[in-house]
Amino acid sequence: MLNNEATKYIWHPFTQMKTAAPPVQISRAKDCTLYAEDGTEYIDAIASWWVNIHGHCNEFIAGKIAAQAQTLEHVIFAGFTHTPAIDLAKTLISILPDHFAKVFFSDDGSTCVEVALKMAIQYWHNQGINHKTKIIAFENAYHGDTFGAMSVAERNAFNAAFNNYLFEVIHIPIPTNENIAALKLQVAAIAANDDVAAFIFEPLVQGAAGMLMYEPAHMDELLTIIKAKNILCIADEVMTGFGRTGKNFAIEYLKQQPDIICLSKGITGGFMPLGVTVCTQQIFVAFYADDTAKTFFHGHSYTANPLACAAANASMELLIADKCQQQIQHISTRHAAFARNIEKHIFIKEIRQRGTILAIELNTAENSSYFNSIQTAAYQYFMSNGLFLRPLGNIVYVMPPYCITDDELHKVYEVIKTSLDYLSQ
Repeated sequence: MLNNEATKYIWHPFTQMKTAAPPVQISRAKDCTLYAEDGTEYIDAIASWWVNIHGHCNEFIAGKIAAQAQTLEHVIFAGFTHTPAIDLAKTLISILPDHFAKVFFSDDGSTCVEVALKMAIQYWHNQGINHKTKIIAFENAYHGDTFGAMSVAERNAFNAAFNNYLFEVIHIPIPTNENIAALKLQVAAIAANDDVAAFIFEPLVQGAAGMLMYEPAHMDELLTIIKAKNILCIADEVMTGFGRTGKNFAIEYLKQQPDIICLSKGITGGFMPLGVTVCTQQIFVAFYADDTAKTFFHGHSYTANPLACAAANASMELLIADKCQQQIQHISTRHAAFARNIEKHIFIKEIRQRGTILAIELNTAENSSYFNSIQTAAYQYFMSNGLFLRPLGNIVYVMPPYCITDDELHKVYEVIKTSLDYLSQ
């Protein structure tokens, strides 16, 4: 029963408030360590929902935010602009594949997906092509918690209460060696009437689904068919962006490129909420007109907030530096070695790894699911051993800040290794 003072006033996300354990009160954090009010320390091995890519309280990012706060804290972004936003847009365009041209600012992962969906649908509408309205998405998808994002996600317990309010979406399986031939035929049939506006996908890793992974070659085959059918492609890199898969963006593994990309989470290094949707010049041109009705009528009060942009500029500067790029490769190598070391354990059903993302699917009597009962026992075991991991049901995953040390990684691996024997009893 939650009964401490915090929960007297606060409703926590993804939490059944009646039955959940009391939340741990964190008083401060530094690099990969969370310091609780009672003095307990935890290694934050999932970068606090995947956002703190450079660790907590990074001095460089904090300094840039402090300096910006003395100059310009916020200004409406309709009719005004500012240097932090301009600099960030230029940097993003420079490190993304070179077919991207325009950056649209929003607030977080869900809203940058909403922007992408609206952008894709209005792209056709602005050209008088009103029959292209259908959306294709992957099974097991998760794209956020707003209504458009829920609509393109898997229909499950998370959005069951809202199913009658969600727009229709055609869901297809992720491509595999076994299904790719049939999947291409399926997509061709779906697109036969030329009424599909867009296809949205999480490139190479479906995060909330349990870190499900698929191969770039298969995705390229699928995208070749989809793009040939005159369908806009939206890459949701809210989770995979900014180095998580071993490259700055997961789409860098692909030959076939999306028309729109959604970015958030690690963009500010975990300091400030910010989302961006980046599109090609071709999409932008469909809105660039004398006709006011073709305007993209979307915006938020905190669009392109200067403090958030300052944080993002600092985070991008750290990301593209050699030190961070080398650390990303180092973590990837360490993950791969650890995976080989434990892959034959009887309690492991499958290990998946790409870049700094390592996922261990536990071999339980229950089916793999977010609601697998092993989740609570696993979480408690990790926390009791000074390790913050938040399993997705029976999927234990590691996605650490890039500043994690070898000693910290060693502890993460050792605690996971001992947990396999403990949890399988």
